[in-house]
This record gives sequence, structure tokens and C-alpha cells, in this order.
Amino acid sequence: MAGGLKEVRERIKSVMNTQQITKAMKMVSAAKLRKAQNAIVQVRPYADRLNRMLSNILSNLDGDASTSFGKARDVKNVLIVVMSSNRGLCGAFNTNISKEAAALINSKYDEQRRNGKLNMLFIGKKSYDYFRRRYRDVNLMDQYISVYDNPAYENVSAVARMLMDEFSSGKYDAIEVVYGRFKNAATVFPTAEQWLPVPKNAPAITPGTKQKKADYIFEPDQQSLLETLVPSILQLSFHKFLLDTQASEHGARMTAMDKATENAEELLKGLKISYNKSRQEAITTELGEIVSGAMALEG
Repeated sequence: MAGGLKEVRERIKSVMNTQQITKAMKMVSAAKLRKAQNAIVQVRPYADRLNRMLSNILSNLDGDASTSFGKARDVKNVLIVVMSSNRGLCGAFNTNISKEAAALINSKYDEQRRNGKLNMLFIGKKSYDYFRRRYRDVNLMDQYISVYDNPAYENVSAVARMLMDEFSSGKYDAIEVVYGRFKNAATVFPTAEQWLPVPKNAPAITPGTKQKKADYIFEPDQQSLLETLVPSILQLSFHKFLLDTQASEHGARMTAMDKATENAEELLKGLKISYNKSRQEAITTELGEIVSGAMALEG
């Protein structure tokens, strides 16, 4: 019985130590979440508005003005950029993003995969590990780009410029980004979004009405504006993807650690009841042995 009590005491101590770790991780994630949430809340409206403006402009170009980033072509070579975390212990966050990327491949780019024209770039380690084990027929980059832990705009925009140059040179005909769109600490939406070529707005035309064309005034001219504006908007959009993913990661980890702490508390309750019950049984047994010994001596 003493051995059983010792085992339960060790389990209680182990669960209490684990609970302390999960509490600490929850507090750290909560602090990081506040910072990441402020960043994405500030950037998202600005980036979304610029993206809508860019789509409208590309849909209403006049004359010879054009940009390679808005020209759709036959999709032969595809690059899928997957953004996930470098660390685990955040519930199903990384798995859901990886599954979203896998669904994109199977539904939209299965032909490119069969032809060996599907390439994947990973910002964050977990999705890289997922696809390295499961998708041996996909061209994975040798190393994931380690800008996830240092998401300064300068670092992220350098990656964006590299990808834009590869798209312009014809290395890739389409680039899609899979990331975690942040809503709140408990809700994350794994999202696949076409980054290049820039999707153009195609407003629905009501039967019997004429399509209206937006009237923009360009200064100094359309081509000069496109050469300056489009790369800047694309880099900001790429940065937004990463900020979204980071806020989603911290929210998912905070939620997971909160649940782990609650589960540890429930487990502790059960273990303490078991310990008290075993201790009471041991005391009762010892008392019975004492009484039996005393009665034997009297007899």
C-alpha cells in the first residue's frame, strides 16, 4: 500500500509541475497575443483597402499601361507559400493550415503536382515537417525561410521582393499563400489566397444595365504609378499574411494552454481523491492490525 501511495504522490507532483508550465506558457502567449493582435488590427484595414484599390485599378487600365503582376497566364509552374509556426503546443493550428494547403493542392493544382511543376515554400517549420513526410512528389524548398520569428517589415518584404522577381521572370505562373487568418483568440480561419497574379475585381452586371467603369485620375501617369504602387502594395499584403498567422498562433497556443491547465486541475482532483482514499485504507489496515495484535496478547 505504501508503494501505491508513493506512486500517487509522484503523479500529483508531476501534474502540478506540468500545470505550472502550462500556466506560464498561457501567460507568455497572452502577452505576445496582445502585441500581435494590435499589429494585425492596425495593418489589416489599410492593406485590405489598398488591395481593393489595386484590383480596381488593374481592372480599369487604359492604353498601353500594364504590370506583369496583374497579367494572368497559363498556369504551368505554381508556388504555394505556407505560413505556420516554428513551435508546437498550439492545438490543431499548424495541422489545420497544412491541411488547407493540402486541400488546395488536391483540388486546384493536382495536374501541376502530377507534372512535377508544383513548388512549395515554407515560412515556419511545422508545415515544412508535415509536407516533407507526406508529399515526396512535391518540390519542397531545401530550407524554410526563417523570418517567422523576426517579422519586421524589412525582413518580410525582402522575401516578397524575391518572389515577385521570380514571378516576373516567368519562373512561376501563379503564387498562392496559405496562412491563418486571425479573428480572435479562439477562432482561426486557415485561408488560401492568390497573391500573384493580382486578382482583378469583376463586378457582377445586372441584366439590362451597362457596366460602369471607374474613373481614375493618374498623376503623373498610369505606368509610373503602377511601377511604384503595385510592388509596395504586394509587399504590404505579404506582410499582413505573416502578421495574421502570428496572431493566430499566439491565440491558439493561449487557448490550448488554458485547456491544458484546466485538464491538469481536473486530473489533480481525481488524484487527490485517490490518494486520500488509499491513505485512509492504509490507516484503517494499520489500526486493524494493531487491534488484532492487542487482542492476541490479551488472549
